[in-house]
Amino acid sequence: MKATAKPKPGEQGKKEALLIIDMLHDFVEKGATLEVPKARGIVNNIKRELEKARNAGIPVIYCCDRHDPDDREFKAWPPHAIRGTKGAEIIEGLRPMKGEHVVAKRTLSAFYGTILDRVLKRLGVGHIILTGVVTNICILYTAVDAYMRGYEVTIPEDCVAGLKPEDHRFALRQIKEVLKLTK
Repeated sequence: MKATAKPKPGEQGKKEALLIIDMLHDFVEKGATLEVPKARGIVNNIKRELEKARNAGIPVIYCCDRHDPDDREFKAWPPHAIRGTKGAEIIEGLRPMKGEHVVAKRTLSAFYGTILDRVLKRLGVGHIILTGVVTNICILYTAVDAYMRGYEVTIPEDCVAGLKPEDHRFALRQIKEVLKLTK
């Protein structure tokens, strides 16, 4: 099942981009600092979307936590995805190919304080496909920010995972009801 939010007509173009959010060792590996247990179960689904995008010439953009050791986010969450550590690296099997973009982020949204919006505009993208973790955190806040900027948003639900099933369901429900996503 896919959910799609549509911006007002004429706000953005229709070119698509696939975003892969936080598929990093510190979220995906068993026993990792912020392990998302269901993350390993979505890797093959994201690979499917990645292969489709690459075959269709759709831009692929990796949005990845890259924190400083003293990042303020660590007041709320354990230190994770610290710049230059293995935990901040994209997992094997989903690594970028030459020419694919990697956008470093330090907050819950892949748009806030990053170059993502500029990259998407430069590429002429008006429709983003969100995949990755964590459904109720980075996926949710990125979806909201994308929608507020006029992007069409699609979330293949088998390509996102939350820390807890109830949080995952809550976020998808919020995205559908608040942003008026359609199936």
